[in-house]
Amino acid sequence: MRLDKYLKVSRLIKRRTVANEACDNGRVLVNDKIARASYDVKVGDRITIQFGQRTVRVEVLDVAEAVRKDDAVGLYKELAD
Repeated sequence: MRLDKYLKVSRLIKRRTVANEACDNGRVLVNDKIARASYDVKVGDRITIQFGQRTVRVEVLDVAEAVRKDDAVGLYKELAD
């Protein structure tokens, strides 16, 4: 699954266009490398997202095309700094 779609499906970013812009601006890292929106997300990848002063780090646990809002949290595990 594309990185921008994964960020939207997992509810880490609200809209796919916003996720796409974040990738284009270099604010999304996968395994400590700047990632493009077309990057193919795999289980075990570590994603870092810069939200202004806040940084969110997660590890991908599952990749699913569509999930309910309540189940979206199960797609990733938040990592401590």
